Amino acid sequence: MITELRVQNFKSWKDTSKRQIAPLTGFFGANSSGKTSLLQTLLMLKQTVERPPDWDGVIDFGDDNSLVNLGSFEDIIRQHRKDLSLEISLSWKSTEKLNIRNMDSLEVVSFNLTTRGAGNSVHSIRFNYKIGEQGFEVKSTGQGSYGVFVSNVQIYRAHLFRCYAIRAPDSDISQLQTSFENLFRSIGYLGPLREYPRHRYAWQGEHSPGVGQHGEDMVTALFTGLIQRRSLDEQIPKWLQRLDLIDSYRLNPITGSEKDYEFLVRKYKGGPEVRLTDVGFGVSQVLPVLVLCYYVPEGSILILEQPEAHLHPKVQSELADLLIEVVKERQLQIILESHSEHLLIRLMRRIAEEQISADDTAFYFCEMNEGVSEIERLNVDNYGNITNWPQNFFGDEMGDLAAKTKAEMKRKKASK
Repeated sequence: MITELRVQNFKSWKDTSKRQIAPLTGFFGANSSGKTSLLQTLLMLKQTVERPPDWDGVIDFGDDNSLVNLGSFEDIIRQHRKDLSLEISLSWKSTEKLNIRNMDSLEVVSFNLTTRGAGNSVHSIRFNYKIGEQGFEVKSTGQGSYGVFVSNVQIYRAHLFRCYAIRAPDSDISQLQTSFENLFRSIGYLGPLREYPRHRYAWQGEHSPGVGQHGEDMVTALFTGLIQRRSLDEQIPKWLQRLDLIDSYRLNPITGSEKDYEFLVRKYKGGPEVRLTDVGFGVSQVLPVLVLCYYVPEGSILILEQPEAHLHPKVQSELADLLIEVVKERQLQIILESHSEHLLIRLMRRIAEEQISADDTAFYFCEMNEGVSEIERLNVDNYGNITNWPQNFFGDEMGDLAAKTKAEMKRKKASK
């Protein structure tokens, strides 16, 4: 589980400072305020980790087939300034026992990356790992060579392997690098634009690591989950009913085809079956969220962009309960970006009702000020109250009501 994140000079961010990442973390704010950029730093590192072993790059900025396509180093560095360094720092709780200094318990690992670049090239890489009091720093020693330093003493030379690792023999730092890779491989992602429902879905027995960044692999995940006896078959219908969207669904083989299925749903108990394409659009948009939450292994990290997209306000509220359930019962970590007032208010209510602890949540408000993104932690007490609610957080609802009343009074006065 990620516990802290700090980003410097990435896109519109000058410095986020250290920010706690809780089991349930939400970033809120206006469009183009920098919320998505924070998530993109994690996705950039994930796709770098997941590159094939023979890939010889340093940081994967992506392409049209990647989780994120960031262009080049010059595209992501703040104000495209060549004199600035990109810096990313994060901490996480290791899920494996690390045999470093004969430690007997799991500890928090910290990673710090500093790099500069020009165009598509990255140079001047420096990174370090720290666990307990033990630290390892990797930096250039000149002429393309790198060294591993402990307490400023070089312990051996090494070849760089991406922005987080060296090609090292079995050693303390290799364990930390493996922990880093395991962390990012445990991240599942769902983007804000889910694909439209289809009349038919193809499946030939393949498995999928997730539902796809647009939900395009949702049906493959459903089949895989059923084969692996995960809780999908029980949980997905339960939540679709609770969200008051449909009563049931099934994947029906299409006659004459060996691989094609139609997604049939029953809108109410005893009602006729219809295709997914023939019911409200919100069903197809929330299904990938539900499937992903119960498909990924327990202890995974999920990054969700606008999980409430295209959903009725009531469903947005209920979605908060889904997130709380999987955080508590499946030990998932949820990191989301949202515009939903209804989702946030339901989370506040559940904190007051002690369904989730305020300590297990972290909510942030992002805004743009003179071209620089700024972030503020929303202070939530044990009763679910936000004591520093930003002005016009979700628009000016009270201002609109006051203006409406004023216009009404003016029209009534004029009519007399």
